[in-house]
Amino acid sequence: MSQQPNHPTNAARLGLLAACGAGFLWGTGALIVNVLIARHGFTPENISFWRFLVGAIALMAVFARRGLWDAVRPRLGLVLVAGTCMAMYVLCWFLGIERIGASIPTLIALCLPPVLVTLWALMKGRERLDVTLVLALVAALGGTVLLVLRHGGAAGGSGAMATGVAFSVASAVLYAGFTLVSGRLSHDLGAGQAAACLTLVAAVVMGLTGFFRPLVWPADVPPQAWFLYLGVVTAALALLAFSWGAARLSPTALTVATLVEPLTAVVLAALLLGESLVPLQWLGGALLIGSIWALGRRGASAHG
Repeated sequence: MSQQPNHPTNAARLGLLAACGAGFLWGTGALIVNVLIARHGFTPENISFWRFLVGAIALMAVFARRGLWDAVRPRLGLVLVAGTCMAMYVLCWFLGIERIGASIPTLIALCLPPVLVTLWALMKGRERLDVTLVLALVAALGGTVLLVLRHGGAAGGSGAMATGVAFSVASAVLYAGFTLVSGRLSHDLGAGQAAACLTLVAAVVMGLTGFFRPLVWPADVPPQAWFLYLGVVTAALALLAFSWGAARLSPTALTVATLVEPLTAVVLAALLLGESLVPLQWLGGALLIGSIWALGRRGASAHG
């Protein structure tokens, strides 16, 4: 009896760890996507389609079970909407990067969702406004800005800038919406089953882009290996971790935890590509880690 209150506390901490793990895996994928676009000429639509298709096959092979359709059918509309949001927020982010470079789209796509989600949760009474929440959110956003903006401005004229910003804002709104519904689906279906269904829907949605641009599987071995990594690790495994965390965290904690993604991308770029980290980036990483720790403590206290 005395250990009963600790169970939800541990679940919240493990959920935060899982969400951070998803952000880490997505961060490794960011470098690979850059390689596939810059060196091999693949389009954002092509990368997104194969990423989701390979991920869906891997997840369905593990989590498809008898009775899954019966569980999904009452929630089919929500699954379709969430899977579509997942596909489109990734595509919009890539399209923004294609037009104005990585810094501004990444900043918008990653920093705006925690603000949107927190505002929604406060209006719905799912979050309690306190000093810890405000400070953690400010630290997370500020840390992400310091990590991302080091690489400077965007290329292109005013038209490209407006289009790129529009795609980036759309990505942020779609990701915020996806975050708000993913926890409910993970709780109702189970993390594995929810991840499998959402990735399958995302693959189908991205497949429709084949009517506008050809979807080409890479012809030589290195790109094939990258595509398999993106599908199995950054789509299947990362979404499984995200879904598991979503069932145990508040929407705000979930979106802030996945801000580990830009921290991972920056550190890996320094280690693998020889890019140096300036002091402000180290400060940004420290602020981001501190905000995640604070939210973990706050979530544990709320469940304790």
